[in-house]
Amino acid sequence: MVPYRATADVPRELVEHVSWLICARRCERRPRWRKLGCFRQALLVLVHLRKNETLPALAVGSGVSAATAWRYASEPPDVLAAWAPGLHEALTGLGEGDHVIVDGTLIPIDRIAADEPYYSMKHRRHGMNVQVIARPDGTPLWFSRAAPGRTHDLTAARAHGIVQACLTRQILVLADRAYQGAGATVRTPYKNHREQPERYQQFNRDHSRLRAPGERAFAQLKSWRILRRARCSTRRIGTVIQAVHTLLTCSYSG
Repeated sequence: MVPYRATADVPRELVEHVSWLICARRCERRPRWRKLGCFRQALLVLVHLRKNETLPALAVGSGVSAATAWRYASEPPDVLAAWAPGLHEALTGLGEGDHVIVDGTLIPIDRIAADEPYYSMKHRRHGMNVQVIARPDGTPLWFSRAAPGRTHDLTAARAHGIVQACLTRQILVLADRAYQGAGATVRTPYKNHREQPERYQQFNRDHSRLRAPGERAFAQLKSWRILRRARCSTRRIGTVIQAVHTLLTCSYSG
């Protein structure tokens, strides 16, 4: 393979922040000598997450073996994921009178037809179901752990405790038709609204307008291309999502 120069569209401040977290973990574990310093390892993992580069390409670009590149790319997501907020932590400061947007998306994965639990009939492809809670402006507050792609959005929301957590705090939840029947403080559009009086149609239009910014959260999540088609184990996808959420939070803080 022939090495070449390339750039990654991540700010230097973010690379430095990740390198400090890696340095702290190294000091804690006191590992043996590493070929790459903390900064170069941080750059390697950010390129992997941002551009979804293959391990051989990462290895050549960093001047290490493929096995070393795999080890260096798999360690930092665990460190980053530990800093991602939990559900109750994400909802801190919100209460009665506030509202959030809840929606689900599919993270495409490489699987064969026999892997039925991961096949989503809605999207007609294999993947992992991820729920998001976003602010009214689309800023993500919390991403759930990944569930098999065939999991229904309402089932996932209940399993992750989203419905109950928002009910406890009396937070209004705006969701799409997939969440109909959730009850509590969840508001969804009316079915067959075109056959209903004008006030029902106006409600659906207003509901869609308020929910629209929620797509921004998924757009930011999938700007990290590793989540456009994940090639890693399904057990690792949840960790990667939490790691990306931490990186997004760092970007907002910066």
